[in-house]
Amino acid sequence: MNLDDSKVIKIYDKSGMLEVIETFPRQCSDAAGIGGSFGLVSSFIRDYKNIVCTGLGGSAIGSDIARSYIADRSKTPLFVNRNYALPGFVNSDSLVIASSYSGNTEETLSAYADAKKKNAKIIVISSGGELTRIASEDGFPVLKIPAGLQPRCALGYSFFPLIIILSKIKAIEDESGNIDDAITVLESLRDKSIGFKIPEDKNIAKKIAKSLYGRFPVIYAGQDHIDCVVTRWRGEISENSKTLSSGHVLPEMNHNEIVGWENPAKLLKDFTVVILRDSDDNPRVAKRMDITKKILAKADIKVTEVNSLGSSLLARMLSLIYTGDFVSFYLAILNKCDPTPVERITYLKKELAKA
Repeated sequence: MNLDDSKVIKIYDKSGMLEVIETFPRQCSDAAGIGGSFGLVSSFIRDYKNIVCTGLGGSAIGSDIARSYIADRSKTPLFVNRNYALPGFVNSDSLVIASSYSGNTEETLSAYADAKKKNAKIIVISSGGELTRIASEDGFPVLKIPAGLQPRCALGYSFFPLIIILSKIKAIEDESGNIDDAITVLESLRDKSIGFKIPEDKNIAKKIAKSLYGRFPVIYAGQDHIDCVVTRWRGEISENSKTLSSGHVLPEMNHNEIVGWENPAKLLKDFTVVILRDSDDNPRVAKRMDITKKILAKADIKVTEVNSLGSSLLARMLSLIYTGDFVSFYLAILNKCDPTPVERITYLKKELAKA
């Protein structure tokens, strides 16, 4: 299939996913503006023992990125919760940030109620729905983000306001310079390397998508900062491409999973590994990646490497994420499916609503 043919794209991309992905840098800029204009009363600006971001799916990935991004410099530990209940340590010294794009995610509504019961400070990030209504009635601040997108397509809105909130409460330093740099890098990456207008012979995302077509992708990266990118790649490949994949992080992968690349031998022939690399990977992890690549090559496993771009950590993390988003889109087209609908999630929610 010719991924350079706009007619082919229009046949399968019935819901306009390509436009949403290509305008992501603009969304990031808009999201940063929303975060910047969000005001917090003085009672929220204090030292917390912990910060818990609670959400699911596309509404949680922004929290994952924030956790990885600030892990080595935040004075307050940040946890990501994907469940109906919050961890037992949450109390009146905790800040809970409830993120639900729709505002109707049942797990997040339950976790919100748990946070309220535990007397935690609560901030809500949502486009509306029940969560916004309840939080407004309870007197908790709500950062309102634009509606009308699939939750996974609203990554800019779930991430940038969050890190700006973290800077407002003094958990991290001001991020304005890093945000501007990251957006510039994303625009350049789109316009020179991965956007639809870049022909296949020069387009790294189209090449990777073709290498994954009809195969089982396995995504690896270093634990420091890039672990969240593995989660994003898996989520986008699942929801956009309708393709099952797997992922792990190093060095942990070298202590167990590396041995598993022997069986089932017949199935492993259809596996392809993607290694996400960052210039700031721990030197020993980078060495482990090199050795792991050799081990996999000896087993005739195809390995593709993707390098981050940019000088700042934020730019590099987002460059890998943006590349993965485009890869998942092109893979969806190769699979002859519309990237936008997630019918099984919709069905599951309808069935749960009957209970």
